[in-house]
Amino acid sequence: MKNKYYPNLASPITINGLTFKNRIFGAPMSNPELDPDCHMREEDIAFHANRGRGGLASVCIGLGIVEAVGRSHTKEVILYDDMSLPSLKRMANEFHKHNCMATMELAHGGKFGAARSHAGAEYTLIGPNDELNAQGVPVKAMTEEQIEETAQAFGNAAKLVKEAGFDMVFIHGGHGWLLGQFASPYFNKRTDRWGGSLENRMRFSLLVIEKVREAVGPDFPIEFRMSGSECIPGGYDIDEAVEMAKMIDGKVDIIHVSAGIHENDDVFVITHPSMFIEHGCNVKYAAEIKKHVKTPVATLGGINDVDMMEEIIASGKADIIEVARQSLADPYFPEKAFSGKKDDITQCCRCYTCFFNYLSNRNYCCAFNPVIGDELENKFGFPATTPKKVVVVGGGPGGMEAAITAAGRGHSVTLFEKNDRLGGQILHEQFIPFKKDMYHFVEVLAKRCQDAGVDIRLNTEITPEEVAEMGADVVMTAVGATPIVPSIPGIEKAVGLKVLEKETPDLGQKVVILGGGLVGCEVGIYLDMLGKDVTILEMKDTWAPDAYWMHKVAMDQHIRDSKMDIKVNTKAIEITDKGVVCSTPEGEITVEADSVLLAAGMKANRAVANEFLNTAPRVFEVGDAIKAGRVVDAVKVGYYRALDI
Repeated sequence: MKNKYYPNLASPITINGLTFKNRIFGAPMSNPELDPDCHMREEDIAFHANRGRGGLASVCIGLGIVEAVGRSHTKEVILYDDMSLPSLKRMANEFHKHNCMATMELAHGGKFGAARSHAGAEYTLIGPNDELNAQGVPVKAMTEEQIEETAQAFGNAAKLVKEAGFDMVFIHGGHGWLLGQFASPYFNKRTDRWGGSLENRMRFSLLVIEKVREAVGPDFPIEFRMSGSECIPGGYDIDEAVEMAKMIDGKVDIIHVSAGIHENDDVFVITHPSMFIEHGCNVKYAAEIKKHVKTPVATLGGINDVDMMEEIIASGKADIIEVARQSLADPYFPEKAFSGKKDDITQCCRCYTCFFNYLSNRNYCCAFNPVIGDELENKFGFPATTPKKVVVVGGGPGGMEAAITAAGRGHSVTLFEKNDRLGGQILHEQFIPFKKDMYHFVEVLAKRCQDAGVDIRLNTEITPEEVAEMGADVVMTAVGATPIVPSIPGIEKAVGLKVLEKETPDLGQKVVILGGGLVGCEVGIYLDMLGKDVTILEMKDTWAPDAYWMHKVAMDQHIRDSKMDIKVNTKAIEITDKGVVCSTPEGEITVEADSVLLAAGMKANRAVANEFLNTAPRVFEVGDAIKAGRVVDAVKVGYYRALDI
């Protein structure tokens, strides 16, 4: 019987004898940290298992490396070591508890390898050509013998994965990794039988597929990832990708179509779509390839909406939807969708918080999901607690998350918000197109507050005295932050971000933004999209220094093609009726403006928060009341402070 909400998306699919319960697969996500021997820890197993628990038909563990020279960093599962078996067996067992199929990615960094074994020994990198890679590390062109040995290493790794109880292997042939390097006219400059024509460039991938098939047998599914286009001058495009897909058609069981080259910054934000790119941006490649092959085709590319997923399957653009970041924002979204609870799904906003933490802090993280990275301690929930009377002051993301979590644990929760809507500072992002998922998040939180039975009091600026009179057991102050207002003549002429809380902000044509941090630059991009003449003034020597580098790359792509003028090393010294008088290294200038928009940063409402310190036996501070920061900090603190009650 078909699911009444998403009949196509929820329908099972049988691939090489293996039946997957629906059409949503978990795309490869690798581990930011492993044990000292590069085997999966219980924390890693819990992270991936949590993705499988929520209804995904399959989850793929990313970056299983087939030989030491192929390692791109030091924290990849080493499939050339039999001692990986115990943790992989545990992982497969965890997936199977939830009727989720276990998949393992087989990868090799090639010229982008870090040339390290797990013991730290140095290697010469290998790839199609003799060269220095972008990091200045020597790369040696692979010999015939090395090509054969590496192909066999893929086969050996596949055999180990099958022995571990996994259900499918995933060969990484795209994104500019080793197989992609050979397949690409941009990378591969060989003149022997492994380079030149497409037939020659694909020879290595076909050899690897052959060795993997020999290792796992005819009845074990193989998924092959390829880029539908490399999206760079000199790389292959969709026409050649179609021919590549035809070459592997029938030799693998799923053709997984992605896009781009991972190690190219401009294309990174296509491979891992930024918020400035349309959702499903890479589906077109899968749809074209599907017209020419019989093998089931998987697609992905910033897809976070189950209605879009259903349409892709129903229209025949692809057979399978694959998600990565969306399964962090809400690991349970498939079950919610299939049970008619779409309005409770948290949608990924593509902010790159997960990538930043993966690369910089070596942990799992999501701006919207406080459990990500702490799945092991959250696995069995938390013990029952004596119900208490809880007051939350402030209805931003941190305050709402605190209220939801406290109410879910059985406490009586009243939330006071001085505005007429919940959402805090995110309310000004309602009409910004690339921020729609961020705004949707606070809408979901607001509904969860209602569903949890939180007593919500809007338009109520409650005082500390009134809170004290309520006799609460716990008060949670989530009073947020206030804009930093520079002390310059004429500052009263500037307007705040609240002006953006309507569909057509009344700002005139020429807009000057005071502050070129992350917020100021994002607002500038939005106003540029509206056709405004935007000038951003920033005192530091670079714009958006507080942005994650991946997000800054994405912003830079828009800014390069826009009319925006960002003036760094520039200090506003006065706002006049004509515009903003500025001090620059070249001297004093005046930037004409119809409106001046204040985006000089935020500061915690410490004075307000301090007034509530003695209003209950226990007072917790949440979000920007502690320190002006990001949504991820507010949500995480709100969640865990509520668990402290």
